[in-house]
Amino acid sequence: MLKKLLPVAGLLLGFYQAFAQSADKPNIVFILVDDLGYHDLSVTGSKYYETPNIDALASHSYQFVQGYTASPVCSPARASIMTGVTPAVHKITDWIGAPEGEAWREYGRHTKLLPPTYSHDLQASYVTLPEALRDSGYETFFAGKWHLGGEGSYPEDHGFQTNIGGFEAGSPKGGYFAPYENPKLEQGPNGENLSMRLATETAKFIGQAHEKPFFAMLSFYAVHGPIQTTEEKWAKYRAKAEALGIADHGFEMERRLPIRKYQDNPVYAGLVEAMDDAVGVVTAALAKAGLDENTIIVFTSDHGGVASGDAFSTSNFPLRGGKGYQWEGGLRVPYFIKVSGQKELITLDVPASGIDFYPTLLELANVKMPAGLEIEGVSLAPAMEDKKIAARQLYWHYPHYGNQGGDPSSIVREGNWKLIYYWEDKSVELYDLSKDPREGNDVAKQNRKVTTKLAGDLLFYLTGKFANQPLDDPEYNAALHQEVLDRNKNVRMPNLEAERVNMLSPGYTPNADWWGSKVTKD
Repeated sequence: MLKKLLPVAGLLLGFYQAFAQSADKPNIVFILVDDLGYHDLSVTGSKYYETPNIDALASHSYQFVQGYTASPVCSPARASIMTGVTPAVHKITDWIGAPEGEAWREYGRHTKLLPPTYSHDLQASYVTLPEALRDSGYETFFAGKWHLGGEGSYPEDHGFQTNIGGFEAGSPKGGYFAPYENPKLEQGPNGENLSMRLATETAKFIGQAHEKPFFAMLSFYAVHGPIQTTEEKWAKYRAKAEALGIADHGFEMERRLPIRKYQDNPVYAGLVEAMDDAVGVVTAALAKAGLDENTIIVFTSDHGGVASGDAFSTSNFPLRGGKGYQWEGGLRVPYFIKVSGQKELITLDVPASGIDFYPTLLELANVKMPAGLEIEGVSLAPAMEDKKIAARQLYWHYPHYGNQGGDPSSIVREGNWKLIYYWEDKSVELYDLSKDPREGNDVAKQNRKVTTKLAGDLLFYLTGKFANQPLDDPEYNAALHQEVLDRNKNVRMPNLEAERVNMLSPGYTPNADWWGSKVTKD
């Protein structure tokens, strides 16, 4: 029997009445945004980006303010949502397509280590979240980015009965405006917006007659690079950046790459707003169909925002780092769960992970965990009732060099302590996140007992899971490595500054048709 899950205040119906005593199961809509940073929403603190539709959804959701991804890059994080286990277990430890072993040298980074091999598709042996729901009577639908393998490992091979737009690509081939280069998506009229198209397809599915409850996953390609928007949205956010005050310099050096200091990118802002517009289409479709009171909605991102590498799109300040990094800017994500009857925003200050969606959604939907299935995530339903959860450790394993400047590392969090283990030199950093959420003060030496315990726990966990590890590169050349770092500082950063100035200039024109958004529609 499903225990009552929601506080009484502000609710029309408790979960007990809504779900446990009902013959009908709730519908589930899972909205996953690509590369969206924790602070990239108005509701999570952005003064620059505007996200009214997501803010409205959040206003009657649970917000886990310490919500985490399971990985700082996309494929591993997505696999963890699907399976409820960490990358150390499912073995997709880097984005699928990243070079491994000696092939890494072709990137010309001249690093000390060669990244390990990793799984290049989601293994069929896993009972995925959509499979568990499908087998319990749900109709399943997927639209958008997949990036969990090629032929034989597409969404339809892992429990989704409908797949629109999901294949091996990790970025929007052809860009954000039709014509697309997507074999799983029928061509739209020229100039059609990709985010809106995926939302429209999802809304169309929601509006159909359903004999069963449904699980619909809208997995945006936005806001991944290449960042693109319309001239109108760019002009709006260029003016807004000017009104807020444009800083003289927009970048500073992190350990390996420049990193964006401020949220002032008008093209990225327009891309975020277009994604928010699309979210509004989906929530409106639920309301129109009379399903909004019997639908669980999840809204989250696969990892932190891109502050370095890729398109250098956003800033995650006051969090450090971003996508691909071992710090909170790469791991913290927007994390909202909306349930039936909820009328207010309820914030919860308990750590939650991407591996927790699987057991949480099954419990909220009154669906039994598949027999014999072992997952690492825990249901957040008790936290949603009592605002607490049993103490546990959270683990991350990313033994690769991120395109964005992150280091091969593994992480454990226990309570407010966060320990980072670096594979290059076997060193560690320890942070007290309650006092230092910016991760600017390594306190490992001052807390040797804590450091020793957590490092031991982390390595014991990784050993027990047979986690992959990077190897020393016998051809490592320190001088060549330093040349790369110097070039990033002395050449790349000035180029980024010039690009930023150009993008914020009144006459900015990326090309004649604004990436195809001005192409005459068929």
